[in-house]
Amino acid sequence: MNEFQHQPPSRPDRSAAHPQARPGEELPASVRGAVDLGSAAAPAAGPAAAPSGGAGGAGGYRREVTAADFQEVAQLSTQVPVVFALWARFSQQSVAFADTLEQVVDRYAGRILLASVDAEASPEIAQMFQAQSVPTVVALLGGRPVPLFNSTVPPEQVAQFFDELLALAEQNGITGTVEPVQAEEEKPLPPLHQKAVDALEAGDLDGAEAAYNQAITENPGDREAKLALAQVHLLKRVLPLNAAQARAAAASAPDDVQAQLAVADLDVSGGHVEDAFRRLLDLLRRTAGEDRDTVRVRLLELFDVVGAEDPRVVTARAALMRALF
Repeated sequence: MNEFQHQPPSRPDRSAAHPQARPGEELPASVRGAVDLGSAAAPAAGPAAAPSGGAGGAGGYRREVTAADFQEVAQLSTQVPVVFALWARFSQQSVAFADTLEQVVDRYAGRILLASVDAEASPEIAQMFQAQSVPTVVALLGGRPVPLFNSTVPPEQVAQFFDELLALAEQNGITGTVEPVQAEEEKPLPPLHQKAVDALEAGDLDGAEAAYNQAITENPGDREAKLALAQVHLLKRVLPLNAAQARAAAASAPDDVQAQLAVADLDVSGGHVEDAFRRLLDLLRRTAGEDRDTVRVRLLELFDVVGAEDPRVVTARAALMRALF
């Protein structure tokens, strides 16, 4: 594991210098198969879900990677560049960019492997690559990291960087190919989850909320339903907002609890999780009584949206406990 922090390849990739771009306001998806309900506010927008690659698609070169098989995939970087793309369901921009990377990688016919990582489900990998946001894209060459992107870039620019990556790989004696990844059959969703997804696809947030509530009633330990329900609640709060107006209102009234809560919701829905947590923790320290409790409850709700195992949630939860006690 230590080699990921040391011993860079012989020539650094200039793409590592790219700054973090601030994406537009985006909306989180629900559990697997659900869509981004941006279309509820803007019908022209198409549906969006978790990355479409799954296990890589028939004949594709994308592989979904978890902590359990990370070492196996990392070992392949002695044969070909392995590009790790970290995404999260709460950031539709990262989801879409993972699909863009897949399309470009497939053009190289096995000379590059795309390792797709759900950063929420595999926070260990996110920590290993010191990912501060999604998307984060890092290549491995012989087990050594080559930072590529921490924001989205157009497909043609991705291809240029991949061409440079292959040239760097050749300089380091990495000139092999890998076989296409075999597609795995996706398991069907539980009936109530599917009912909720169908409601989301129809733009029926109330129906999705009811289905997830029923799933939790029948199975109080249904973690995916709880996460999805928190995301639906976030959608219901965010969709009516005008982002520019909400941010202006919060900037002009830093102690207005509702204004700050609205911007925190926008930040989480756009993938700026740490900004949202920092805003609400600062607000909590300045408030008291009912306002303080309102901020605390919203923080806990947003923790559910992002996921309890996410390292940013772990850090923010510890800060919340310190602020309260």
